[in-house]
Amino acid sequence: MRVRFPLLNFLGFQIVWLAAAWGAGQGLPWLGPTALLVFAVLHLAATPSPARDLRMLAIALPLGIVVDSTFALAGWLDFASPWPWPSLAPVWILAMWLGFALTLHHSMAFLDGRPLAAALLGLVGGPLAYWGAARGFDAVELTAAPLLVYAALALAWALALPLLYHLEAHWARRMPPAGATV
Repeated sequence: MRVRFPLLNFLGFQIVWLAAAWGAGQGLPWLGPTALLVFAVLHLAATPSPARDLRMLAIALPLGIVVDSTFALAGWLDFASPWPWPSLAPVWILAMWLGFALTLHHSMAFLDGRPLAAALLGLVGGPLAYWGAARGFDAVELTAAPLLVYAALALAWALALPLLYHLEAHWARRMPPAGATV
């Protein structure tokens, strides 16, 4: 189970990402959130650390709204299927953020406690994910100079990925131990 869970966690996120990107490009913005719901239910039923994963979800959602809404409001990204807010981060990309958050203590656990490694992966992986969604699925369109947009995405993700780990660890330290009365 030790090796299988991280692999299944990784594959589950890939399914969420593909469903969200393909769905958005096809005008089916509900497909990514539906895949996320299935993934999250299965993941949370099997995870050895549900409290950590729930904290990470609670941190990733507002961060995803801020990051991708900032790019949309700046006029740098135009999201396909922009439901439910035409000028903010659409629900399908938030499903991607939440699916990704569920990987951070499992298939991406090697980054935990390694902010430089997390920043480097964000620096490269973040822009590649948007590039794949744009080129492969027409889920997002760059509406400013590509070099500028990809550089800004690289910076945003180089900051966001270590920040997710940092905020979750900070929140965990501030929580009372299980069974403690407050």
